[in-house]
Amino acid sequence: MNNNSTRADRIREILERELAPTHLEIHDDSARHAHHASAKALGQGGETHFNVAVTSARFDGLGRIARHRLVNTLLAPEFESGLHALSLVLEAEESV
Repeated sequence: MNNNSTRADRIREILERELAPTHLEIHDDSARHAHHASAKALGQGGETHFNVAVTSARFDGLGRIARHRLVNTLLAPEFESGLHALSLVLEAEESV
């Protein structure tokens, strides 16, 4: 991974590699949260809050909480480096 890549690029790479999604949307929502004390403390020039929508067969048979845990585990390195919040919409292929 290129160290100059954006957080959105890194999130996309991880989710594409690990989930092989049929649908993936990533929206940086950091600007709406820039006034929050936690966002100011993290700095990072933004890239702290994201809305992510994924449809993947990897979610087939998993409940909502298990899907969220999976994505949060995959993105743990991003949380460790300044990602503060994700809004997730995670759909299984079988439900589409």
